[in-house]
Amino acid sequence: MKRTFAFFAGCIILGFGCSKNVDSEITTPESDGVALSGSARQCASYEVLQENLKQDPSLAARMADIERVIENEQRNPTVGRLVNGFIEIPVVVNVLYKTAAENISQAQIQSQIDVLNKDFSATNSDYNQAPAEFASVRSGDTKIKFVLQSVVRKSTTKKSWTTNDAMKKSSQGGINPTTPATVLNMWSCNMGGGILGYAQFPGGSSATDGVVCDNNAFGITSGVYGAGRTATHEVGHWLNLRHIWGDATCGTDFVNDTPVAQTSNGGCPGVKISTCSGLREMTMNYMDYTYDACMYMFTIGQKDRMNATFAVGAGRNSFAQP
Repeated sequence: MKRTFAFFAGCIILGFGCSKNVDSEITTPESDGVALSGSARQCASYEVLQENLKQDPSLAARMADIERVIENEQRNPTVGRLVNGFIEIPVVVNVLYKTAAENISQAQIQSQIDVLNKDFSATNSDYNQAPAEFASVRSGDTKIKFVLQSVVRKSTTKKSWTTNDAMKKSSQGGINPTTPATVLNMWSCNMGGGILGYAQFPGGSSATDGVVCDNNAFGITSGVYGAGRTATHEVGHWLNLRHIWGDATCGTDFVNDTPVAQTSNGGCPGVKISTCSGLREMTMNYMDYTYDACMYMFTIGQKDRMNATFAVGAGRNSFAQP
């Protein structure tokens, strides 16, 4: 899905987040949420990013600058590896809970870190299920590792949370991020309105940087979103990956080796031929909206794009400092 930087500048308002149903909105009232058993994974963060752009007029320019750096880095890589050839990302998990079930266990938290490390190293058990036409573009090991640094827990009277970043602010009942310049902060909480998760990509405010997941979709749980792939998807966004359909009909994800997709795909689809390209759509890509069991690969182009975010000026370079 190759496009020029000029096109990116025109599409800078794209956002990243997923929901459990089709009715999620930024102003979703508090609720008990919905089941994760079979409703569609759908993006809700276009509205979130629109709001961020209103609040911070400089955000679009920062994102455009980052994209320039990423394009240059992909052409002339400069990022080295720090720990045994890997970039290690410390993770702090912030758990907000009203009920005992929402206070997810240490084992569930560790299971999410384990899933991330398997998915990003291409050691997940379903990696070899990729169709033959996509086998040659599978990412292999991205050389990005995740290490659980600590868990912060906070009891709350709040029934559920929306996409307004309140869970990231102690002043609004949430938990402030821990040193976000050098730590990936993840929040587990009960998301209202069917929201499954959302992420902030490079260029946003450090005060709200990180990834949010519904507590029922954090780590190994049950249901169609219980294999930990919500976090894999959202961390992909945190490392500047777009949805494979580019959040537009036949849009771009700025990656060369993902076929142009008409729109998102849910469930566990069979072979789907894109009306945009006449090629099979990569429905098993982590950046689509299929069920956890039916997404199991990044591509080489996506790996290169994620790695480029660690270059100086590309938004995550502080993670690559000795």
